[in-house]
Amino acid sequence: MGGYCGYLANMGALAAGADAAYIFEELFDIRDLQSNVEHLTEKMKTTIQRGLVLRNESCSENYTTDFIYQLYSEEGRKNVLGHMQQGGAPSPFDRNFGTKISARAMQWICMKLKESPGKRKRFVTDDSTCVLGISKRNLFFQPVTELKKETDFEHRIPKEQCWLKLRPLMKILAKYEASYEVSDSGQLEHVHHRGHEEPAAI
Repeated sequence: MGGYCGYLANMGALAAGADAAYIFEELFDIRDLQSNVEHLTEKMKTTIQRGLVLRNESCSENYTTDFIYQLYSEEGRKNVLGHMQQGGAPSPFDRNFGTKISARAMQWICMKLKESPGKRKRFVTDDSTCVLGISKRNLFFQPVTELKKETDFEHRIPKEQCWLKLRPLMKILAKYEASYEVSDSGQLEHVHHRGHEEPAAI
């Protein structure tokens, strides 16, 4: 799930205590896969007889789910979730959030109609072509013209994603026997971000 955005895989991995999560935003190679397999092999020798690896469907064209499954096939099984986790009855949070965001959108539309001097005049301006979203727990409208600067339209993701700073936590929580030395930029040294010459600082 997630398309070219690894947010769901990353947060799901953190929540479930996964050993690895492969995402589009961070390049990985066969050495990373080998390190993960060795980590799980050693882990299986302890009292913790389980492992969990998540893969975002767009993380790599070559390292497919089947390929990764073969690496872990001696002790593992695969489950491709796909859209299985979508749908169902809305939770109280979903209903509450839907009501709040709908009411806010209607207030905005009414305000724009009142600002329009004539009944048949158009009221489309740079700030009226916008999207409604959440930032720091607040609902706000952001003009689409502002989003153009911040958006990778090819992959339909933001150019900068703050949740990527949480990536090193997964290795720490999974108790990898790797060195936790960080580079000058504050990242684990083996992590390479897609589309950046240097990883963003934590």
